[in-house]
Amino acid sequence: MESFDIYDQERRLTGRTAERGTKLSAGEFRMVVNLSILNSDNQLLIQQRQPFKEGWPNMWDISAGGSAVAGETSQEAIARETQEEIGVHHDFSEMRPFFTLNFDEGFDDYYILYQDIALSELTLQPSEVQAVKWATREAVQALILSGEFIPYHKSIIDLLFDLNGVYGGHDL
Repeated sequence: MESFDIYDQERRLTGRTAERGTKLSAGEFRMVVNLSILNSDNQLLIQQRQPFKEGWPNMWDISAGGSAVAGETSQEAIARETQEEIGVHHDFSEMRPFFTLNFDEGFDDYYILYQDIALSELTLQPSEVQAVKWATREAVQALILSGEFIPYHKSIIDLLFDLNGVYGGHDL
């Protein structure tokens, strides 16, 4: 069974771990990572989850992501998830998340890559991903409205597209 590190509210490691699926106690948190790959046409690479996946089966999602496992940094987790799910190798060691969102049980780090990748170059993880495609902002928003995409807040999807080529929260 896969285990993950437990953090405190300041994102400090507690030295404890828990098995996947464990309900955390108050004041305990875990780390999740997400990657959005945007191409030069400002399209987002999206993946369709397998029908047998426990969470959000058959739904479309952003490029790659998942939970960090025990001992991993955020950068190591997103590199592993990206390689496993879509076969893209990238060194994230010198990269910080573009932004982090807090949720009830953890920290959700969002990374963005700007890369033109041919879909034929991708290797999909059979246990996770059934399909990939490039999608415009409008197409992703339409999939969310139709219930075919994981129900991200509209503003998160907009932010991913709006940050195209920008690091930080200010227009310079």
